[in-house]
Amino acid sequence: MPFARVALGLLVAYAALVVLAWLLQERIAFPAPRGTVPDPKQLGIPDGERIELALPDGTRLAGWYLPPRTATSAGGQAVGRSGGQGDRGAPGLLWFYGNGENIASIWPVLRDFRPPGAALLVLDYPGYGASAGRATETALYAAADAAYDALARRAEVDPERIFAYGRSLGSAVASHAAAQHRTAGLILESPFTSARDMAREHYWLLPRFIMRLRLDNVANVQRVHCPVLLFHGTADRLVPPAMGMRVAAAVAGPVEVVLIPGSGHNDTYDLGRDEYRSKLAEFVLQPRNVAPRSAHP
Repeated sequence: MPFARVALGLLVAYAALVVLAWLLQERIAFPAPRGTVPDPKQLGIPDGERIELALPDGTRLAGWYLPPRTATSAGGQAVGRSGGQGDRGAPGLLWFYGNGENIASIWPVLRDFRPPGAALLVLDYPGYGASAGRATETALYAAADAAYDALARRAEVDPERIFAYGRSLGSAVASHAAAQHRTAGLILESPFTSARDMAREHYWLLPRFIMRLRLDNVANVQRVHCPVLLFHGTADRLVPPAMGMRVAAAVAGPVEVVLIPGSGHNDTYDLGRDEYRSKLAEFVLQPRNVAPRSAHP
């Protein structure tokens, strides 16, 4: 019967779609744009340097390290590389970007939003930019662990004041870092609750049981007791603001939410520029952020 043939055809097509989603979900979540890591010195960042780190399995990762720069007060007086925090060294900021980005595409943001008086370290994820390897959830977390260790070993950085910043996909990488390591503060921009919830939001036709990815911000922040600063655009259609609020509600320690009016998912830096940059710098440089012991599994 024609109806039976149509129904069978639709069933076969749906089954094929489910199988493809099962097989390709990592490629969908991690598109891994390639590109060379630019020399920061040629981009007007004279104190920056290109770095290379190796994961335990030998995978080579490329990145940037920007040392703490001297902050200048309104009167033109230098206030010191650590923002007047004494001789403990400068705070350090780990930067984890979104799934369609790499260092080559976001370097202006790193230059403009780098807090004065703080060091900054960013790596291209495995398979991204100029880094070797393949982008998987496990590989992203391994890169975060390597980045933390590399920043903590820098002589000019106070290991008690390491902060993790993550945007979109990077929010799950940053929350992992904060849950696993001694962290002074966690900064999340446009964080989703989990990969499963994002699949339900955007791929509602697909069954939940096929999801292998976790990327679970809610579970991570429940194990983090350091202060959390959360940014979210009020017009974000990719990661709805309600998701960000659910992440904020799950935070075990103190949390501050900054909403950016009218901002979607990819224009937070443009629309929130001055407030965003000053709030980020204030959070990283203020004296009260001394690293507590994060809860470990």
